[in-house]
Parts: sequence; structure tokens; C-alpha cells
Amino acid sequence: MSEINHKVSRKERWSWYFYDFGNSAYAAVVLLAVYASYFKGTVVGGAEGSRLWGYSLTVAMLVVAIVAPFLGTIADFSGKRKRFLLFFTLMSTLFCGLLFFVEKGDIVQGMVFFILAEIGYRGAQVFYNSLLPEIANPEETSHVSGTGWAIGSLGGVLCLLIVLALIMFVGGAFVVRISFVITSVYFILSALPLFFWLKERKEPEDMPEGKNYFTLAMSRLKETFVTIRDYKTFLKFIFAFFLYNEGIMMALNFAAIFGAVVFGMDEQGLIILMIILQLTSALGAWFFGKMATGRGAKLALMISLVIFIADIFAIAFNRNFIWFYVLGGVAGFALTGVQALSRTMVSLLSPDGRSAEFYGFFAIAGRSSSVVGPALLGFIAAEAAIIFENQGQAALVAEISGLQLGILSINIFLIIGLVAFALIKNSEIQAAITSRNK
Repeated sequence: MSEINHKVSRKERWSWYFYDFGNSAYAAVVLLAVYASYFKGTVVGGAEGSRLWGYSLTVAMLVVAIVAPFLGTIADFSGKRKRFLLFFTLMSTLFCGLLFFVEKGDIVQGMVFFILAEIGYRGAQVFYNSLLPEIANPEETSHVSGTGWAIGSLGGVLCLLIVLALIMFVGGAFVVRISFVITSVYFILSALPLFFWLKERKEPEDMPEGKNYFTLAMSRLKETFVTIRDYKTFLKFIFAFFLYNEGIMMALNFAAIFGAVVFGMDEQGLIILMIILQLTSALGAWFFGKMATGRGAKLALMISLVIFIADIFAIAFNRNFIWFYVLGGVAGFALTGVQALSRTMVSLLSPDGRSAEFYGFFAIAGRSSSVVGPALLGFIAAEAAIIFENQGQAALVAEISGLQLGILSINIFLIIGLVAFALIKNSEIQAAITSRNK
């Protein structure tokens, strides 16, 4: 069918937006601005902090990559997407709050709490994204998805401003740690409207005789692996996404570490950088959502990727403090366009009634690529730092050189992914959308 067959209230759509408002706060504070640099610089210290940060991300992404399609299949069959979303949301917010107890030298504790919070955050996104077809027609998905990213970016900014005020006027390690509790509460309060207001309309299917959720999920996953071969355009997109998302996750997960090491930014400077990034992200989400609606999602996604690639090259060779803020803003503008439009492409190319299952495959690609990328960048940065130091460079200079080399490796994945996506014909995308709407 070409459009959703139920009326979506304004309150339901806004509750979906506000979930993004809260979960973006987690991304802004934990991943981008505060915890990444705190873990690397205070909890661990030195180039080894970059390596262990990358490994922590790898473990979390690997777990989500394994469980996401399995849970997505169950959610599609049972009609209980919101229950799974609630479970992973509570998991993320709980362990985000527990990061308060991580202090200098608590390396294992800091890794375990972060990994569990990250699993909850990433796992929840599978079910949150799969609710998009419930609140938007295919013609609206680019606009609604982009609006969600824009509102989410503003949510991240507001939480960062709260944390920034505390760091500026109170300061100290305790304030840095309490910011994780604030973020946890902020996230869960923003998420609550979705669970109260958004109606999940998909009716549960009857359990086949002799089946349970585990065996049913396994059989449906097997069926999906077989039948997904018929969705060639979707597979081509997932392949391209796998490649360029590798670079995206490397850039995102090491942004704070790069700022702290290369430019000597403290928590205050990093928060200001991330506020700029979040604000330009909101603009980028709106701009590329509008472009996709008027000019097509493929063109808009390609333009956002080209801008991001050029920006990464500029960042890798930049040592000017002010220009790093400017380039960070450009990265936010382009990056949100890539992410929002990638989510839109999945919605457009997924067969009707199996969105959670196909978003599960989207998660496999995203988390599988995230398994390799962060660990690779952390490894390159740490190993290169050792080599440069053995060649006579001072420890800090060697660490900076290692990170710059790691940043350059990001564009290898971005460029190959862009080429793979460009090879998908517009006629193939349109044919997939037409088939879905029949």
C-alpha cells in the first residue's frame, strides 16, 4: 500500500521525535564530548587509552550485530517493538548512570559499564527506527526522519549546555562524573512520551504449532537470509552503507579523543565543539531532508558524503584551533544528512510488514562495520605512536602523529562506500519503492 492505513496523531509523531531528543543526549555526552576523552585521558591515560576505547566499542557493536536481527524478527512477529525498545532504553540509561562510579584506574569497570550502556543504546535504535513506517507514509519518510534527527540534535545541545554550565561554574572530576547521571535521567524522561502516546498497531501473529519465539526467530531469520537475495537493490545499498558507515563510526567515536590530544581541549572546549556540531547537525538534517524530498534521497545522500569526505581530509591536516571548530561544524552538517538519509533508504527499500526485520539487517551492517572501524583506528593510532616514539619523537608528538594517520584512514572507507552507492541506479531504487507499495 502506498500510505499508512491509520491516522497518526501529532502527539504520536512528536513522541517519536522526543525519543531522539533524549537518545542524542547520550550520544553527545558519552560518545562525543565527555566520557570518550575522560576514559582515554583520566581512566586509562596515554595512547593505550585510544586502543582500549576502540576495543570497547568493538565489543559493544559485535554484540548488537549478533542479536539485532534475531530480536527484530521476534518484534515483527509478536508486535512488541515497544517492549524491546523499553528494555534496551532502560539498559542504556542504567549503565550510563553507573559511569558515575568510574574513576582513575578503573579500566575494567569503565569498559564494562560503557559496553553495556552502548549495547542498550544501539540495540534500542533497531526498534526505534522500525517504528518509522508506523508514523510516516513512504513519501514522508525523508522529511520525518530528517526532522527526528534535527530535534534529536537540539536535544543533545540542551544536555551539553547543562553539563557545560556545571563544568564552567563548579568544575572538578565529580562534575564530569555527575554529567553521566544527568544524561541518564535526561534520556529516560525524553523517551517516556513514546511509550505512553505512540500506539503500536501491528497485531501479533498466532504462534505456529510446535514453535516458540526462539525456534520461530531462527526459522524466520533463515527464511530472510534466503529471500533477501530477491531484494537486490536493498542488498546493494547495505553493502555501500557497510563501507561508508565504517568511516562514519571511526570519525564519531574518536572525535573527542582527537580534539583532546591534537588540540589539547579540556572538557569545556570539547563540549563547545560538540554543541557546534549538534547545531549544525540540526541544520544538516533539515536541509538534506528537504533536498531528499525535492531531489531524491540518493542525490542528497551522495552530496552529504562528498562534503564529509572533503572535511575529513581538511581535519587530518589542520592544526589551527579555530579552524577545528569550523570543520567540526561542517562535519556535523554533512554527517547527520548521511545518517538520516541512510535510515530513510532502509524504510523505502524494505518490504511492507517486515520493517523491523530489515532494520535488523541494517543494524547488522552498521554494527558489523563498527566492529572493524573503531578497533582499526585505535590500533593504527596506538601502534603508529609507538613507532614514531621509537624514531625519536616525544611521546605527545608521537601520539598526535599516530592519531592523524588514523584519521586519514577514515576516508578509505568513505570513498569506497560512496562509489558503491553511486553505482545503484535511480531506476532500481524507484522499482523497489513501487514493489513495496503494491
